[in-house]
Amino acid sequence: MNNAKVIQHRNSNHKTSEKNWRINGLVFFILFFAAAILGKLYILQVARHSVYVAIAENQHNSKTKLQAMRGEIFLQDENQPYPVAVNRELQMAYAVPREMKELESAVENLSAILSLDKNMLRDKLDNPEDMFEILKHKLSEDEVQKIRDAKISGIYLIGENFRYYPAGELAAQTVGFVGSNGELQKGMYGLEASFQDRLEGISGSRSQEGDARGRWIPVSDREVQEAQNGGDLILTINHTVQFEVEKILKETMEKFSADKATAVVMDPKTGKILALANQPSFNPNDFSSTEDISRFINPAVSEPYESGSVFKAFTEAIGIDDGKINADTTYVDTGVVVEAGYSIRNSDLKANGVQTMTEVLEKSLNTGVIYIEKLVGNKNFADYVERFGFGQKTGIELPGEVPGNTRNLLNPKTTINFFTASFGQGISVTPIQLAAAFGALANKGTLMKPQIVDEIRYSDGRSEKIQPKEVRQVVTENSAEQVSKMLRSVVVNGHGKQADVPGYLVGGKTGTAQVAKSGSKGYEEGMNIGSFAGYAPTNDARFVVLVKIVNPKGVQWAETSAAPAFGKIMKFLLEYYKVKPTEDPTTSSMYKTYQTEIKPVEVAAPPIPETNDKKKKSDNKKDSDKVITSTD
Repeated sequence: MNNAKVIQHRNSNHKTSEKNWRINGLVFFILFFAAAILGKLYILQVARHSVYVAIAENQHNSKTKLQAMRGEIFLQDENQPYPVAVNRELQMAYAVPREMKELESAVENLSAILSLDKNMLRDKLDNPEDMFEILKHKLSEDEVQKIRDAKISGIYLIGENFRYYPAGELAAQTVGFVGSNGELQKGMYGLEASFQDRLEGISGSRSQEGDARGRWIPVSDREVQEAQNGGDLILTINHTVQFEVEKILKETMEKFSADKATAVVMDPKTGKILALANQPSFNPNDFSSTEDISRFINPAVSEPYESGSVFKAFTEAIGIDDGKINADTTYVDTGVVVEAGYSIRNSDLKANGVQTMTEVLEKSLNTGVIYIEKLVGNKNFADYVERFGFGQKTGIELPGEVPGNTRNLLNPKTTINFFTASFGQGISVTPIQLAAAFGALANKGTLMKPQIVDEIRYSDGRSEKIQPKEVRQVVTENSAEQVSKMLRSVVVNGHGKQADVPGYLVGGKTGTAQVAKSGSKGYEEGMNIGSFAGYAPTNDARFVVLVKIVNPKGVQWAETSAAPAFGKIMKFLLEYYKVKPTEDPTTSSMYKTYQTEIKPVEVAAPPIPETNDKKKKSDNKKDSDKVITSTD
């Protein structure tokens, strides 16, 4: 009896325990499930709230980028700015293959109209499920009209904005072009590159709520951040002057089969560039077809060279300003200067006897400028060279400017380097540096920063006028005036006769420089660079002009190649700007020539010897065994 009760009691406890376990399990499951739901809700509503809000908004909100319009570039012109870089809408042809009906007929027509390969077209169009295929960008007006007339099913046109250069090759190296860096369109070379930030503007955006088809819901909010279009550049370059200078350069290059040519026209009182021309050039509308990409580089700022005797004008100015000479100071030209194992001779290989400093420039005597450099001293000479702006960038608003190379003047003890530098050899300068330095002589001794951007006009109506910048007073007004008179004498009595313009006081200096070898010492055989730099009128200069002709064929000296080109440019400038004549035109040796046309006279002269690295025996043991000559 008692055993039966014990068993019954145990069974009752077992059932109660099992019942409790089920209840506890159910409670645990409910709590676990509730915790999971709460955890999920926490993640959705707290931890990742912003993420899911963004996902939800993206399902009914849209954000569109509003592209800023790129600023345009203009030259100066008489009536209104002349556009050289503008935005232009061109048509693109594209296809919707699923809408096309007769594939072969479409391929034949499109191939003929767009000049595209038939197999390429078949590959693009032979997919009935395809919704979009680009066929060709930048269609010509003729192509657009033919596409419209053909009325091919599934073929459409759409406008695209592209950079367009209405003047083609005109000032191409200065303006540059817009290209792709693989992802974005951006300015490449020239002002398109250096003013990229100002030109590209700032993109805007539009955010709005839309329905299932993406249409804006009028009762919902719309946020618009307007794009800020880029600023327009108004250059200092005059359209007509640039065109004429490029024309003269082309004619000169063709006449002498030259490799390259550069010309700079500058207002010496402000530093404003009126023309900056290089040949050969390229068409920025089709820059990808240019095989020689070095044409994109602007030689006026990026290609330094040993300028030769044009540099003698600065040596004379240094001597005068330092109080060591004047125009009438004399020395005895023995025809040779011996220094450090070298014999430095004049280009005419003559000993001219007693000569004035004016005659040194007229006859371009190397020994004469060496005489000046000796009086001034190496350290003082190097300081003046730096003051004229050589060995440093001018700061002109163009990319790729280099400072040239005046490192040969760092050590005052290497006297031979200072002697050769006095006539423009052994140091390199850029055309823009030369033009600016001659501008200092023309501007009463004051050096101005070369300037090529005159104004920036912003889309909000603001205008930023770029003011001329004075760099420093290099020499005194009196020193500059004396040199100007000496440079005038070079044109009247010296090697610069073919640079003269009847009726005007034109001054300048020739230079026929040897071409330094690349990567080694010495100079290229049979090659030279002819330069002429000067200004007019010399008593109140309006224009500085530099002409550089690289490797002209069939001529020896710059007075036959660069000087006539300078004369044509200066004549055009003086007449175009209606500058009042400063003298009787019939007194000029060029008067009769300008009545017909300029006919350069070939001047017989010995070849320019190359510096000889191998020592030779001299007939006179006191003379050097190395010969250096320079330029006319």
